[in-house]
Amino acid sequence: MNIKHFLKMKFGFDEFRPGQKEVIESLMSGHHTLAMLPTGSGKSLCYQLPAYLLNKTVLIVSPLLSLMQDQADQLKMNGEKSVLTLNSFLTMNQKRMAFDRLHRYRFIFLSPEMLSLEGVIQSLKSIDIGLFVIDEAHCISQWGYDFRPDYLNLGEVRRELNDPLTLALTATATNEVRQDIVSKLNIGQAKEIVSSVDRENITILIERIHSYEEKQYRLLELVKEFTGSGIIYFSSKRVAEAVTGFLQENGVDSVNYYHGGMEQEQRMLIQQQFISGQLKVICATSAFGMGVNKADVRYVIHFHMPSTMEAYLQEIGRAGRDQKQSVAILLYNDGDEGLPLHLMEQQLPTDNQIEGVCSYLGATGMTLATCTLTEKEHLSQSYSLNEVQLRFFIQLIVATANPLHQVAEMKEYCRKRKFANQEKLQKFLNWIRAKECRRTGVLAYFDEEQQAVNPQCCDNCGMDAKKMEELWPDVKLEHVNSFSTWKEELAFILLKKENGHEK
Repeated sequence: MNIKHFLKMKFGFDEFRPGQKEVIESLMSGHHTLAMLPTGSGKSLCYQLPAYLLNKTVLIVSPLLSLMQDQADQLKMNGEKSVLTLNSFLTMNQKRMAFDRLHRYRFIFLSPEMLSLEGVIQSLKSIDIGLFVIDEAHCISQWGYDFRPDYLNLGEVRRELNDPLTLALTATATNEVRQDIVSKLNIGQAKEIVSSVDRENITILIERIHSYEEKQYRLLELVKEFTGSGIIYFSSKRVAEAVTGFLQENGVDSVNYYHGGMEQEQRMLIQQQFISGQLKVICATSAFGMGVNKADVRYVIHFHMPSTMEAYLQEIGRAGRDQKQSVAILLYNDGDEGLPLHLMEQQLPTDNQIEGVCSYLGATGMTLATCTLTEKEHLSQSYSLNEVQLRFFIQLIVATANPLHQVAEMKEYCRKRKFANQEKLQKFLNWIRAKECRRTGVLAYFDEEQQAVNPQCCDNCGMDAKKMEELWPDVKLEHVNSFSTWKEELAFILLKKENGHEK
């Protein structure tokens, strides 16, 4: 089987990117595979090409609706018609029709939450699944930076689907996290394809700032000086909106904000405007980036610091996917670590919440697996649970056991996770404050060594923002059409995409 010939014939590429060929050959040899490939390295090809070679349905589990939708849209634009995205936006009639026709689809995208719904597994059992793909697989690991309790079901899902050939994909995972992924999925001696996390074309800069106001004005300077498209990351929706307004008031026209609190259609519009070049700058939370197919992002700026090295690399990896020189700048003020620490504390329930919820369930005899949406809302309001904390209880309280017997176990679990999160944050903070080469520090975190000297390395190796300006090509912005409402513009963009596909 000449997979390189198939690569050219089906996808139009002459060469594989690093790691892609090894992953595909591993799968075609029948090995469960864990692949760690850098952000922007073309991970989706690692399951798309085998789907045609196996000629069976590929099931792709993904954490974000926007990521699923973008990957599905890309396949459709490349001429693939048998693509299904199972999500909460489908009507009951659409879901019924989709389940009746499951065997007709080559690619089925869905969230881990969908796999926990009654009847979904039974429907999936009726088709021949050639490959089971877990995208952003670090979400499975309790030691991963973006742990999702719903991902814990996937090992059991695999078993119920008769242990199909499995591919776990991630961009950033330490050895500990990779071992946890393999264990949770129960894929035994999975073959690991681990590429370097080093993105050589991204210069890493950290600038020390002394106040919030100074940070705002430094950001304004950078955005006005840099050519090309950029993403500015925030940990707060409110601040992302406020800084967008500040930039607009100070002469930056082609900027808008993006976060999870916006309507789905508005987010789609902003994303498409950025991809097409109508918007130059996006002020975004971490909800923006996954699946955004834009190769010429020249810079990523962090207004707020991420909580881990893994999250930082995931976000800066959205720059320079065209392999041209790009830059990542983190603006750091002493005390900035307080916000990620606060956000991490909200991810897990407190001891009082654990005691209260378990006592309530024990007294009422109610189980979270069978309780209604109204009952879940009542529980959330009574014990001030956010959505993530509620999912924690749904996943970790064993339905057949008395919840009161699990109190000590859950408290210990939360204590360990909180300690691990704080340790990751401290390591990242130490890296920010270090005087040694940034790239060497990143590679050491993932037990790698730098292979060659990088002439545009980092601030500790002599680079700065002024020097970066000289290295970049101009990126022209497309003409901005005039529309009276965002809904009109979204409709125009979607029509433009459809017409492009028809050609």
